[in-house]
Amino acid sequence: MKLDRKEILKALETITVAGEGKNMVESGAVANVLTFGDEVVVDLVLHTPAMHIKKRAEDDIKKTIHELVSPEAKIKVNIKVETPEKNEIKGRAIPGIKNIIAVASGKGGVGKSTVTANLAVTLAKMGFSVGVLDADIYGPSMPIMFDVENEKPVSITVDGKSKMKPIESYEIKILSIGFFTAPSQAVIWRGPMAAKALNQMIFDADWGELDFMLIDLPPGTGDIHLSIMQSLPITGAVVVSTPQAVALADAKKGVAMFMQDNINVPVLGIIENMAYFTPEELPDNKYYIFGQEGAKNLAEDLNVPFLGEVPIVQSIREAGDYGRPAALQTASVIETVFEEITRNVVQETVNRNDSLPATEAIKITTMAGCSAVKKN
Repeated sequence: MKLDRKEILKALETITVAGEGKNMVESGAVANVLTFGDEVVVDLVLHTPAMHIKKRAEDDIKKTIHELVSPEAKIKVNIKVETPEKNEIKGRAIPGIKNIIAVASGKGGVGKSTVTANLAVTLAKMGFSVGVLDADIYGPSMPIMFDVENEKPVSITVDGKSKMKPIESYEIKILSIGFFTAPSQAVIWRGPMAAKALNQMIFDADWGELDFMLIDLPPGTGDIHLSIMQSLPITGAVVVSTPQAVALADAKKGVAMFMQDNINVPVLGIIENMAYFTPEELPDNKYYIFGQEGAKNLAEDLNVPFLGEVPIVQSIREAGDYGRPAALQTASVIETVFEEITRNVVQETVNRNDSLPATEAIKITTMAGCSAVKKN
């Protein structure tokens, strides 16, 4: 039996690659088809690195050739991934914002908001224009951490449309649900209400030109996270954890959430907060109260970058409570720590933008949203 190349190409014209829109021959995904008797080799070029799309394309090719050409054909599919040099961000992008970084944690109490605030001021000190969206609807911290608890965003007109003007503090543009509620008022909202409030702070605000928007997500993996990733094309995610086993188990789930095939947000790395304690009177001593290098080891296990560790220092807590992030303290240990971590975040963002196409806002296609997916 000798296979006909033209027959095979005609059969491949019945297959569409996910995200391409055209059939795989017309779109140029089929780079070459070679036949040797009853053997066929199909060279395929895809523009997405997603494993499920590659597997689906390979399965479709084998099934189609067996059904339309010959059930005895021996088929080999070679897949090469070529990401375009410049890929327009799809979804509801915000004009003028270059990078959107989600700061997340698997559980509460690991210092995620403190890390976000200190990353923001360090980025600003490096010369970047920075905004912070406090997406922790039920526990907004940014108004306190930037000493703007009593501020209220004003309405301005931009291109004939009414927009919120973010509050500015230490050269950071900030929006938080905390600006719209009384400090003693609990936010008792269902998911859709919270999502609507977030969308208003994202799209009905005059953010202007930003190099980085940091999004302080609530703990866990839930409705707010999906709303954000549905609304915005997130450049990458940073996960914050403390070293103890309980926190690491939840941090692992946080990383897995972003890596799910139906979310597919690149994880820029893990930051270990409260890594060790050094008393002021014993600067050379390190006490690993919560365990040693737990988040660093987790990063290695998950094959994601380790961005650095933040020690337990009383001034970090005091600075957050007083509304002046600790990384603003010049010539201090904390300034040095956050400069190193922030440089790593910037480098990983550059690496991600050089090697991957722009993230798309995810599409929720079922009533259940994105359900749990088992990760190996």
